[in-house]
This record gives sequence, structure tokens and C-alpha cells, in this order.
Amino acid sequence: MVEEQTTPVKNLRGRIALIGLIALVLIGILTALGSWQIQRLGWKHDLVARVEQNIHAQPVAAPDSAAWQTADKKATEYRAVSVRGHYLNDKEIHVGALTEKGSGYWIVTPFQRDSGEVVYINRGYVASALRDPAKRASGQITEETSVTGLLRLTEPKGFFLRQNEPDKNIWYARDVEIFAERAGLKNVPAYFIDANAEQNRSDRPQGGLTVIKFADNHLVYALTWFSLALMVFGMTVFLIRYEMKRNDKDE
Repeated sequence: MVEEQTTPVKNLRGRIALIGLIALVLIGILTALGSWQIQRLGWKHDLVARVEQNIHAQPVAAPDSAAWQTADKKATEYRAVSVRGHYLNDKEIHVGALTEKGSGYWIVTPFQRDSGEVVYINRGYVASALRDPAKRASGQITEETSVTGLLRLTEPKGFFLRQNEPDKNIWYARDVEIFAERAGLKNVPAYFIDANAEQNRSDRPQGGLTVIKFADNHLVYALTWFSLALMVFGMTVFLIRYEMKRNDKDE
């Protein structure tokens, strides 16, 4: 009689142990995901604060190739910088753009500094009708000039649905390394400068259109993961009670 009563108890304990183990694993995973999103939230806020500080700081000289090798590249992104030299207009690149002014192209042009080194400048936006530089010849700056703008990191991976096609001269991402390679330029640092609006004229690319906006959904994601963890906990309690009631009826 004792053995008959012990077997259902053992089965009950086994089922409860299995439910508890599965719940523990799920709750652990969901809690870890929620905690990770909280960490990402802190990182995102630090990023936004750093970018805001960089944007509004006084411009500094754009780093040369040597300085760029040792620079903290993420901390330097969106830093206001300036550079002096002249455009290599015959080597400009047209990169597909979708802006507040409509679709068209970014005009990305190598810029030879007074030191002889070259950096790339995103001069700004032009409508599709002005892609051909001959149609905006008066806006092609040939004399020595200064450019001020925001330092941006190269975009080597392109975008999810739009990849660069160098062989067809079709560009969707500002991949400085590929640009420099095709133009035969050496020791070009892997960044470009988004020119600001001070150069804007009706016959020139329109600068100052950098979009500085970072998605910040980490708190929502964190609450979602933590809520799912609580739901698993509640379901676990329900299942354990259900198994205990069912066991009492079987006895």
C-alpha cells in the first residue's frame, strides 16, 4: 500500500522538477535578454550625449592618416572638423541618396589637403538632373578652399537591400576604401566629411543634410523580455498547481 502511494508522489515530483527546470532556463534567458537591453540603453544614451557634444564643439583639424591609425574612431564620429586644400573634381563619386529634399545623389569628392594627403568630402545633395558635373560646372570649386563639416566613418558594408556595384559605377554606400582604390589614391583615412551648409549655393551640392537620429527602443525591448519572464513564471506556478490537483484526484 505504501509503495502504491509512493509511485504517484515520485511521478508528481518528476513532473514538477521538469516544469521547474524548463521554466528556470526560459526565465534565465529572458532575464538575460532584458538585462542586455538595459545595458544597450545606457550605451545608446552615452552615444547620443557624445554625438551631441561632438556636433556642437568647435571644429578641429581633420585627422591625417597617421593620427587616424591610433584614433578612437567611435569617439571621433560626428566630430566637427575642418580641412583646407582643393577638390579633385575629376574623381567625384555619385552615391544614391534619399533626403528631405527628395531622391538624388550625394557628391563625394576626394580633397587634397595642403599637406598632400587626401580625404573624401561628401559635398552634399544634388537632384538626379544635376548628377552630371557638366550641368553644375559653375559650382565645381577649383580654387583652394576650406571645408568644415562632420566626420563620418566609412560605410564598407553597404545596406541590406542595396549593395554597391563598383563595376557598374553604381553606389549606395560611401565606401571610402573602395573609392580610393578605384581612384588610385594611397593612404586615404577611412572616413569622410559631411560638408556643412556654409558652401551652399544654387549651383552647388547642398550640404548640411546629415541626419543624426538614433533608434532608442531598448527600454521597450527590455520591458518586453522582463514581461515574458514574468509570464513564464506565472505559467509555471499554474502548471505546478494543476499537477498537484490532478495528483490529489488520482489518489
